[in-house]
Amino acid sequence: MTLSDTKLRTLKSTGKLFCESDGGGLYIEVLPTGKKRWGLKYRIPTGKQETIRLGDYPAYSLSDARAWRDDCKSLAKRGVSPMALKRGDQIPSDTNPAVKELAQAFIRNWCLKAIEKSKDKEAKTKAADTVEAFSWRWYKEIVEPANSNPRNIQRLLEKEVIPAIGAKQINEVVVTDILAITDKIKNRGADQMALQARNALKRLFAYAIAREKIRFNPAAAIEAKFIAQAKSRDVALTTEEIGRLLRGIYQSSMRRTHKLALHLLILCMVRKSELIEARWEELDLGKSEWSIPGERMKKDKPHLVLLSRQAVAMFEELHKLASGSEWVFPSRSDLNRPIARSTLNVVVRALEIDVRDFVIHDFRRTASTHLHEAGFNSDWIEKCLAHETKGIRGVYNRAQYADQRREMLQWWADFVDSQIQDERGKVIIGLFGKAYQSSV
Repeated sequence: MTLSDTKLRTLKSTGKLFCESDGGGLYIEVLPTGKKRWGLKYRIPTGKQETIRLGDYPAYSLSDARAWRDDCKSLAKRGVSPMALKRGDQIPSDTNPAVKELAQAFIRNWCLKAIEKSKDKEAKTKAADTVEAFSWRWYKEIVEPANSNPRNIQRLLEKEVIPAIGAKQINEVVVTDILAITDKIKNRGADQMALQARNALKRLFAYAIAREKIRFNPAAAIEAKFIAQAKSRDVALTTEEIGRLLRGIYQSSMRRTHKLALHLLILCMVRKSELIEARWEELDLGKSEWSIPGERMKKDKPHLVLLSRQAVAMFEELHKLASGSEWVFPSRSDLNRPIARSTLNVVVRALEIDVRDFVIHDFRRTASTHLHEAGFNSDWIEKCLAHETKGIRGVYNRAQYADQRREMLQWWADFVDSQIQDERGKVIIGLFGKAYQSSV
């Protein structure tokens, strides 16, 4: 029986190599991997049998293979070996002109086209093995299925890895390339983020080894201690440390906007990026609300921040300091963009205060810890942190707790204020808005 397109499409691997004939010596070979390739057996006038291969299906269709078979057998009958032509052997000089013309047409139609197809396949393989292409393959196949929050890895690839080495072949990446990425992140004052980037790249290249793309892991060659010392992620400031930290911030020489930004991070319980990339259009100070759009949130879901009197007053002052910019925290050199992500890290590192080693993200943990200790409902706190409740409870618990959260955040702002007072009972942070002035 001859082959058909339907049969070719439905041929499946059995784990062993097998062939299906189309007649006239033409057959399709199915490899254990599932790959299908065309082959042809024929005899030349001397009686010698030869076997020649065309290429893979469906790169070469059934009609292509049959036309190739007919051309091969036509040459073989005339004493010319198609296999020799494919190998690149010269056409004998004493060959009949008509046969010679057939041989030259065969070379043009099949041998040269086969070379072009091979080059195209090689180019596609090379494109699939760039760091950018392979990184997204790793992300889709490994990171997304196993990680409840793959967004951090996605951001790392988009912002750090692909711009730096995305165009390189995965097997061309060296230790220096990894160090260039981690050093750039460290120079922004984000040592722990640099360490996390190295760890993610180590997993990426381990996957490349498993897929037989490389034999050496350039990220694993860099010991973690050469990038940053791993720190505990359990830091929550004590009440005394909250006061000491904020007094140190307001007594420092840092810019007023940076002081207010750090204070707002504690009061609003938002992430650093959510604050410094805030636009005025997101804020309704009359309602004491800040609506953060989903595209700026870690979970891609919009988040409503209920603002305390203190937070509203700080935003009112910041509006005056923004010089008409759309950004709440515009860059000093360019009002059309916000301050750099590293800015607040840098000013915190410059502080000379007696507070345990901490990072800005610990402000959220600090607020959560003290609110839980004060007996506030965990659901209200998690909603303020924009955390998702997992399991069945999370599916049914859609309440926003707006009134409760507003009351809780006002309590938290007042509590923080009470820690900032010096030994004489005076708040030394300065007056920064009519709403707050009227309340003290």
